[in-house]
Amino acid sequence: MTGLGAIAAPVAATAPEMRQVRYDLSFPDAAHHQARIVATWRGVPTGPLRVQMARSSPGRYALHEFAKNVYAVTATDGTGRPLPLSRTDPYGWSVAGHDGTVIVTYTLFGNRGDGTYAQIDPTHAHLNPPAALMWATGYDAAPVTVRIVPPDRTWTVATQLPPVPGAAGTYSAPDLQYLMDSPIEIGVHDVREWPVAEGKARYTIRLAVHHPGTPADVDLFAAQVRRLLPQHRKLFGEWPRFDHGSYTFLADYMPQVSGDGMEHRNSTVVSGPTPLDGRNEDQLGTVAHEFVHAWNVERLRPRELEPFDFSRANPTPSLWFAEGFTSYYGPLLIRRAGLSDDDAWTRNLARLLNTVLLSPARRNGSPQEMSLRAPFADAATANDPVGPDIYLSYYPYGAVVALALDLSIRQRFPTLSLDDYMRYLWRTHGRTERPYAPDDLRRALAAVTGDAAFADAFFAASVAGSTLPDMAPLLAQAGLVLRPAAPGRGWIGAGRVVADADGVWLASAPAPGSPLDGAGVDSGARIVALGGTPITTLAQWDAALARVGPGATVEVRYIASGRERASVIRAIADPRLTVERVEATGGKLTVRQRSFRTAWLGG
Repeated sequence: MTGLGAIAAPVAATAPEMRQVRYDLSFPDAAHHQARIVATWRGVPTGPLRVQMARSSPGRYALHEFAKNVYAVTATDGTGRPLPLSRTDPYGWSVAGHDGTVIVTYTLFGNRGDGTYAQIDPTHAHLNPPAALMWATGYDAAPVTVRIVPPDRTWTVATQLPPVPGAAGTYSAPDLQYLMDSPIEIGVHDVREWPVAEGKARYTIRLAVHHPGTPADVDLFAAQVRRLLPQHRKLFGEWPRFDHGSYTFLADYMPQVSGDGMEHRNSTVVSGPTPLDGRNEDQLGTVAHEFVHAWNVERLRPRELEPFDFSRANPTPSLWFAEGFTSYYGPLLIRRAGLSDDDAWTRNLARLLNTVLLSPARRNGSPQEMSLRAPFADAATANDPVGPDIYLSYYPYGAVVALALDLSIRQRFPTLSLDDYMRYLWRTHGRTERPYAPDDLRRALAAVTGDAAFADAFFAASVAGSTLPDMAPLLAQAGLVLRPAAPGRGWIGAGRVVADADGVWLASAPAPGSPLDGAGVDSGARIVALGGTPITTLAQWDAALARVGPGATVEVRYIASGRERASVIRAIADPRLTVERVEATGGKLTVRQRSFRTAWLGG
């Protein structure tokens, strides 16, 4: 009997339900951006345990090699006996000879504050779990506890992870997926919170702000956010069922952080280096965008993103919808909340339309194709440049598809709008958390409109293809005029022009098909003269360019590959567009147009 018991004990200890994970986080050298992390796995099966850092992160679509910031790695068993670590690849380690428990201790360096990485400094510790926490093969379903020891007693923890009752500074996650989707912000926070309700359900919306300003700055910002968020609920018809009864904005507005927004299931990171003052459009715009994701992406989710694989990039052909439609609705919900005006909305439309309609990449790829290119573009910097004909971001591309679809639905089906489409998808795939495939989006449009031919044609042309409808008559329904921004101005397609101590040069390739492009001028060319005018400053460049009208012939002299060259080019009319209210152009807004605009922009 004794022998049988000795054999049975380790079997029970290695059963999946016995597996547990614990992380202890401390910050002994925050001044040098270091955290000390102790990761413990219990119930480890016989044989080596594979532990590794993630190579990707929820909400990001490219590879990020987080293992590069981990060092001083050691391992012991449950008794403290040192264990050997074997490393055969850059991403992880193998630990053998354990007693059913493996404890790995390591140092993390982190000094980028945004939604993807980690930043540790004397003011805060901002941790994205994939960038900070090792994980082990076979422990995807194991429950997790995280204990945090701040370096300063005045620091508090903000996270969507629920606290463990009776265990100070300790939080829990049901599994690896939830843990990795739960950012942690540790520091001194200005917190504002308020209740919202859905039937008998009660939720708390929380704004935890790390910033150098005054409480009045947070009060103003919180008032704007509180005014904005009901428009999100109105769009989808109900609040999501927030886990643990709350949703938290982890807001970092510090000079050392980077501008970003990153959605998570019950929280979001919003960050930027600009002080919080309630007047920054980008700060409120990021909040508006990321909170749409509480519905669209976090619950209304592409099938390819479930479950998330932390060892590779996670591509989907549906980012034109997941991110692009979210980009369309963010500014629109700000307008509907009365936090911007019609002119701000039309400026936003003009930027979107110029980005998409004038992009040469659109002829080489549909919104679905550009979605699949995300792993090459989503915060994934390559040493070699990407040509302007290759990639158009699915954010503005999808936003223009959303604009075209919204106005097309309103034109063809006067009692419907894109809002109805979003609510239908929420009911069928979001509330139920049934991930969608690309064809589900097309079928949903057919169901909402009752017109399968319309849905099939739109998706074939503008989702699987790159053709967009004529936007001018669609915008005219709302009394908005789409027209050339400067028809009397000549255009040679210079792209981004910058100046340095040596003069003026092209920091990007000329627009494909433009006069400069046709002359063989490329990025890096240093401008010597334009139309006989020597160019050494941006002011001289702008002045010389302003004298060039459509159809004018002008010589451009430039240095490329170490040689001075000259080309004669013929300017064309500036193709860039503007969107204006008809009444601002001297026209008259009809009753029908006013009604359409109010229904669209006023919600």
